[in-house]
Amino acid sequence: MAPSTSSALSVPRGVALYIGALLGPGLLMLPGLAAGMAGPASVLAWVGLLAISALFAVVFTALGTRMPGGGGVIAYAAAGLGPRVGRAVGRCFLTGVVLGAPVVCMIGAGYVTSLIGGGRVMTALVAALLLACVLGLTLAGARTGTTVQMILVGLLLAVIVVAVAGSAHASRVANWTPFAPHGWSAVGSAASVLMLSFVGWEAVAPLTPRLANPRRSLPRITAAAFAVTAAVYLALATTLVAVGAAGPWIAAGAAVLLTFATINAYLTGGTTLAAHLRGKTEDRVPLFFAATAAAGVVELSLEAFGVLDTARMVTLPTSLFLMVYVGSMASAARLLRGVLRGVAASACAASVIVLAFSGPAALLAVAVIALALITPLPAGNRHSRSPSTSAVAAVGGGG
Repeated sequence: MAPSTSSALSVPRGVALYIGALLGPGLLMLPGLAAGMAGPASVLAWVGLLAISALFAVVFTALGTRMPGGGGVIAYAAAGLGPRVGRAVGRCFLTGVVLGAPVVCMIGAGYVTSLIGGGRVMTALVAALLLACVLGLTLAGARTGTTVQMILVGLLLAVIVVAVAGSAHASRVANWTPFAPHGWSAVGSAASVLMLSFVGWEAVAPLTPRLANPRRSLPRITAAAFAVTAAVYLALATTLVAVGAAGPWIAAGAAVLLTFATINAYLTGGTTLAAHLRGKTEDRVPLFFAATAAAGVVELSLEAFGVLDTARMVTLPTSLFLMVYVGSMASAARLLRGVLRGVAASACAASVIVLAFSGPAALLAVAVIALALITPLPAGNRHSRSPSTSAVAAVGGGG
């Protein structure tokens, strides 16, 4: 059934949502961290992770075009691994959004308070204001949210283009030597830090039913989003190495835009996924937003009183999103055929390797998965213990 006019998702709106999900406030912080760990060779980590990101994009596009009926990562994982795993993957995603939204706001708020002044309490207050604003934006409805998303992404890209162009005169060839001052193994360490910038393909997957023609438009959306984000990542990474430091005005112009664009994309997709879990087609799921707000109160309070810091809290949602990738890619490796099967298997292996570096945070993802697996399925799904023949055929066809 075609999406309603009020909720239809055009190609430009879809591209804006994907770009917002892939980019985040960490974009301003991570290039510097990676360069500090691996020197100019950190650019190789960016290139390698872009290759992995391309694998994710290809697999999610293949799944989305073959299963456009809704459910996003829940449907993708369930088709190959069964409904219990599908529900577990969905809960990992939603828990990641609930815990991650306040963290993203704290990262963005940190750039604001670095300019206006203030310590932990001020950062927590600014983060709370950002979270409240973006929750209100998403509650206003999908049409409003995607319109604002297009404006935010347009402004963000303009800021980045101006910043990179304005920094070109300060580039120095000498900054590229020595190329690998800390050894080649440091490139791997930098990659583990940068992985945070390469989750996001799963966020917009639940919105595929809103596309008028997913088979035609979804590949165009993912290709455009990948091209834009790849250009942004490489431009900022190389500029930082060539110039030696990023100007504070770049952060001032982009932090709030990145915060709004990222959380809006995840909440928009999360709302649809939460409704799917509850078996409702049109439901803004107040519980989902209430949980996000409650997590914000707890996490921002811990930040304000110095109990936890952003660096430690960011590993929690990252490990949950990585578990989403593991489940989705493992399912795709079972369902897809030919080259796509190899792509999915490679993406799954890469996700497992990165997840292994998450440390204690990975235990949270395991706990969410375990809880979902042992909880009884809703009555309508109890007998769907394996993927249906039609689902497997639909996904495997054309691979």
